[in-house]
Amino acid sequence: MKTDFKLRYKGSILGMAWSVLKPLLLFAIMYVVFVKFLRFGAGIPHFAVSLLTGVVLWSFFTEATGQGMRSIVDRGDLLRKINFPKYIIVISATVSALINLVINLAVVLVFAIINGVDFRWSILLVPIFILELYVFALALAFLLSALYVKFRDVQHIWDVLLQGAFYATPIIYPISMVMSISGVAAKVMLMNPVAQIIQDVRYNLVTVQTDTIWGVINHTALALIPMIIVTVLIVLASIYFRRNSKKFAEEV
Repeated sequence: MKTDFKLRYKGSILGMAWSVLKPLLLFAIMYVVFVKFLRFGAGIPHFAVSLLTGVVLWSFFTEATGQGMRSIVDRGDLLRKINFPKYIIVISATVSALINLVINLAVVLVFAIINGVDFRWSILLVPIFILELYVFALALAFLLSALYVKFRDVQHIWDVLLQGAFYATPIIYPISMVMSISGVAAKVMLMNPVAQIIQDVRYNLVTVQTDTIWGVINHTALALIPMIIVTVLIVLASIYFRRNSKKFAEEV
């Protein structure tokens, strides 16, 4: 897992520094365009920190699912030589992305301190939501990697879906902006596990003036839908991956 993380930046002048620079540069562009010029998040305390948090979490999600999806095919030569549990390859790829996330979250904390964020005890709940995000990304990585072995078009389809999901997730804009237009749309949006997780992390890490699924949807059963989706998906994706893994060496 550590080897995968190091090899990713092999031959790069800045090396592993890119794991921090990439989300920071993306954040800088979004901050100038959406916060300074379009005035998104006006009136929300520490919105810049919320924006950086969203960018970091989304970057992890795209990296983990993307790396996980290609992991089996990229290790095709190894699969034909050695017989071992194939899920290890996918987990290794996603854990490599998780290492990136931990580094970037440390940067978020430093940025939050500089920005004057008043930390509360609820920050201790953040790892729980990070775990939820990792399990969701891992589930998708299992599913996508198995499909990618048979259909290379999966990567192009996933790239398009990620692009659409990025704008359908409250990363560059506050969910309150959506609520002012349509309460129903905001509720549906927050049922996306990634959106639910980003908002919960923002609430517990940055400011309580963050709308979460628990406050927008006044029904416990409905508010649990994102977590139910994650649970069901990891079970089904694991079963699908295990059933198809026997033929990976022949198909890659």
